[in-house]
Amino acid sequence: MANIPDLQIRRLEISDAALYRDIRLEALQKNPEAFGSTFEKESAEPLSWFEARLGLADIFGAFLDRTLAGIAGYSAQENLKQAHKGRLWTMYVRAAARNMGLGKILVAAVLDHARGRVELVQLTVVSENESARKLYRAMGFVEYGHEKKALKHNGRYYDEVLMVNFLDESSS
Repeated sequence: MANIPDLQIRRLEISDAALYRDIRLEALQKNPEAFGSTFEKESAEPLSWFEARLGLADIFGAFLDRTLAGIAGYSAQENLKQAHKGRLWTMYVRAAARNMGLGKILVAAVLDHARGRVELVQLTVVSENESARKLYRAMGFVEYGHEKKALKHNGRYYDEVLMVNFLDESSS
């Protein structure tokens, strides 16, 4: 991938909760149409709530010069009949760090983590977010569905595109 000096990609730990809270709230505030949750809901939560999320999920962080510049979350389905599926969620790169390849690096980290754990990784993306759709396609995701009026924010509806990456290409 990209050669970015002073870049570290790692799974966030509970001790990173304050950093995670800051970037998550920024994402919800700057791109409210892209997330199922809201800034109002999550900004009211205590730090312990963010610590709990980091304890339950695999959230990867991209650190540039020791500053958290991007995040991407991964979780596996818990239901036995769906345990072969994982999910990429809460993808966000701060504006100052965009167009550097961090999105691809974060998605690659999630896919590498998912390999050997699940057979496929799913995600949803707002249909109007063409740059994200292009990124996901470049990383091997294919569109398989379209949910009309998936999200509603400030009286406006947003459609979502459902995408999947079959980690074992022979099963696609």
